[in-house]
Amino acid sequence: MTTIGVILASTRPGRKGEAVARWVLDEAGRRDDARFELVDLAEHHLPAVDEPFPPALGRYTLEHTRAWAETVARYDGYVFVTPEYNHALPGGLKNALDRVYAEWNTKAAGIVSYGVEGGIRAAEQLRLVLGALRVADVGPHVALNIFTDMDPGDRHRAALTTMLDDVVSWSAALAPIRAAAEKPLRASA
Repeated sequence: MTTIGVILASTRPGRKGEAVARWVLDEAGRRDDARFELVDLAEHHLPAVDEPFPPALGRYTLEHTRAWAETVARYDGYVFVTPEYNHALPGGLKNALDRVYAEWNTKAAGIVSYGVEGGIRAAEQLRLVLGALRVADVGPHVALNIFTDMDPGDRHRAALTTMLDDVVSWSAALAPIRAAAEKPLRASA
């Protein structure tokens, strides 16, 4: 079964993103076409990138990077739940994305953003980074205003459903490409 990681990007104490991620997981839990799991960046304790080699080489020397690589690799796709900080994505999310490379490749992602204006600038910046990591981000996007939408419920359910539909279908469609890319790695191991 397709497995999607719901990545909670905020690591701040008292963060509003936890409620948003729970809403996404509750709605996703009604589906039978994929399994959804929470990936809370606050639980991964990733320091600023501290590896001596570029992530594209896949030569991870530190245990926290290897553990993060295993977490990222476990999923077929992702839903990023991200706040907007100072018109940008949070530094902790950018750091988590930058730590590994191949583990993100040829997977799909959707975005649920929140902020004063729905977190749309964070979502657009995230799309640029995902493209560099060879992640196919889907078009539908859920943007929540931090003042009026933090109990999203019915008002945003249709947008979330459309985005989840795309993440699941794109994740499944990309599976053969991921499998083909892994064959040379298995043969050389």
